[in-house]
Parts: sequence; C-alpha cells; structure tokens
Amino acid sequence: MNRTVRGTVGVVALVTLGLTGCGRGDAADGGSDEAEAVAEGEASGSIEVWAMGTEGEKLGDFAEAFTQENPDVEVNVTAIPWDAAHDKIATAIAGGQTPDVSMIGTTWMGEFAATGALDPTPDLIDSASFFPGAWETTDVGGTNYGIPWYVETRVLYYRSDLVPQAPTDWAGLTAMAQQAQAGGAEWGVNLQPGQTGAWQTFMPFAWQAGAELVNEDSTEFTLDSPELVEALTYYQSVFTDGLAPTDLPQGSLEPDFMAGDIASFVSGPWHVGILEELDAAGMADVALAPLPAGEKQASFIGGANLAVFKDSENRDAAWKFVEWLSRPEVQVEWYGAVTDLPSVASAWEDPAIADDPYLTVFGEQLETAVAPPSIPTWEEVASVIDTELERLCKSGADPQEVATAIQEQAAAIGTGL
Repeated sequence: MNRTVRGTVGVVALVTLGLTGCGRGDAADGGSDEAEAVAEGEASGSIEVWAMGTEGEKLGDFAEAFTQENPDVEVNVTAIPWDAAHDKIATAIAGGQTPDVSMIGTTWMGEFAATGALDPTPDLIDSASFFPGAWETTDVGGTNYGIPWYVETRVLYYRSDLVPQAPTDWAGLTAMAQQAQAGGAEWGVNLQPGQTGAWQTFMPFAWQAGAELVNEDSTEFTLDSPELVEALTYYQSVFTDGLAPTDLPQGSLEPDFMAGDIASFVSGPWHVGILEELDAAGMADVALAPLPAGEKQASFIGGANLAVFKDSENRDAAWKFVEWLSRPEVQVEWYGAVTDLPSVASAWEDPAIADDPYLTVFGEQLETAVAPPSIPTWEEVASVIDTELERLCKSGADPQEVATAIQEQAAAIGTGL
C-alpha cells in the first residue's frame, strides 16, 4: 500500500469517539491542555506500542537498541494493518483501552486529539528539530500532541529525455507538458482528476496561490477565496487543454511513464522504488524536481506521527521512547531499516541521505511543504474536495462554482473545534 493510501485510510467517525465524553473538550477548546514534565533517568517498565504496516513489522526488533540503553524497560509492539488502524484506535479510545504509544496518520491527529485522549507533548521534545510543516501536523487547537515520526512530500517526476529542464512555475509546467507532447508523449503530465486522495495532489496548487483553508483559530473554513479559485482554474486547464488524462487506467501510470508516453507526474518518495523495480536501466531518463511554484513554493506534507495516550500506565517511559525515536542518528538508522524519510531536518545531513540525488529533492521540498489543518473533520472535508475535483476536471464545472460548493459543504460539516 503506498503512502497516499496509508496516510489517509479510514473515514472520520466522530460519533464513535464520544467527543462529548468526560474530559474530552480540552483540545477542541483552544489548546487548554498543559504538558507535564517527564521524570529524568532511564526508562523502565513495559511500554505498549501500536504501529501500522511495515513500521509495525520492523519496530519491535529496532527497539532493541532502546532497551540496551534502558535495560529495565520492555517495548512490546503490536503490528496493525492500516485498513483496520483507524477504527481500532477509535474503539480503544472509546473503551479506555489505549496502548501507551501509537503511530497515528497525520490527517487523523485533529480527530483523535479532540477526544482528549492524547497527552500534550512535553518539553523533552525539541520542536525546533522538525521540519516546520511536519511539526504543524501535531498542533491541534494551539496544543501539540506527539511528534512527527516520518514524513513524505510530493515532487515532480519527469522524463529528462523529453524535457531538458524542469519547470519552475505554472506557466513553465504548461509549456513543459506541451513540449513533451510535441516530442512524442501522449500526455505531458498526469495529475489526479478527482477520486480518493486527489486533494493531496491539488492542495499544493492552492497553497502556492496563497490560499488559506481555515481562519486563524481554525473555527471556520475559508475555501471560497480568490486564491483557491485561481488554483482550481489552473488545475482545470491542464485537463481542458488536453495535457493530462482524465481516465488513466489503473496501474498504467508507471509503465506509461517509463515508456515515455507520460512525460511527468506528481507523487511521493515511494515512486522511486516502484520505478526502479519496473525498469532500473530506464531510470537514467528519470529526474525529480520541486513542484513548480505559483506565488510561492509549496507542497503537501504527509507521513505519520507518534502519540502518547493520557491513559498510559507508563507515560514517562513512553515519552522517552518517542524522544529516542526522534533523535537524528536514530532517524537515520530507521531510514536504513524501513526507508521512512526523517522528520528531523538535521538527519538529512547524514551521507546515507544527503548523497542520494533523489532524496535531496524531497529534502528541498520539505522545507516548504504544508500540512492540512489538524481539525477533527478534515477527512470528511477532504472527501468533499475529492468529489468536487472530479466535477472540475471531468465535467468542466466552473471553478468558482466548485469553490463555493466546497465551502458550503465544509461549513455544514464544521471544523470540529
């Protein structure tokens, strides 16, 4: 399962979380939670950890280095499939049966923090060490919960044999796509024309245009702004000008790209491995670049966070384990084990990462990557954006009409804060 699905799987089910339960309004009321200090000294006791996918499979063995530093502690990791993770966490919160630590998708943070179940991040964690966009994913109502564990962002993949130079702005992207088609490519670029996860491809254009999704205190949506309309208008033009397909068959992106039939596409770091496995020799004609900019540079930042639950029976040890996983040298080791990109900026200075020409592009993009608002209802709003993008790209709906429709539906949903 690629990171697009992994980071967004699970539909919001606020009713099941009991948002009005005892003590569960703090995060939603403006960040009134205060972080408690963590006791000094080595960690001890048992730490129960939930992790998903490959991370869940690898973390148990990886944690042995932590137990060597803290011989009186035991780390027990439960691997959970991504498609079951959201509901399992929600059920655990509702029943008061949470682990000490859990991996949480970045777009779930607002929802779970709003229940009051997450412990605020203590001073033990150095917030300045993380990429700014990654740290924002832990901020709910002015309080930070947990840490960014690993990150991903989106860049432009392009065929250097068809496109001699990467575009730097929207006009350049259009010109590049036209040039590639003149050179023999069927499609100049591939962007998602709606459907699940399309918002992650579109939102960088909105942020590049200067759009803000919510007001300053995240209590109201601001999705019908001129900036969002500008982004929708450009995004639509890529399809109406015949530069991008609206009905690309499932599974054809990678082979079509490696064959030169698609000149460029937007995606995350997982696609490097997919393309290498498909055609290692053909990678000589594959290049990566930061996304072309609008008024400013921006991309989407995703990944996963680690959070400690308030009901933890071993809170201090749990936070010490989380802090250990955020150390630069540990993040580099974790990258070597799982290829998760570090959320700590200084880890990117290690030769294992800095000397990789593909990774350096992602590192550059992460400096300007932006997270969606950490609000309880974001998954619902994202689904609205996915649907409206399909009307925009496939049915030719008016961009202003689409922006208004998104705003009206989002306002009806509310931010949950």
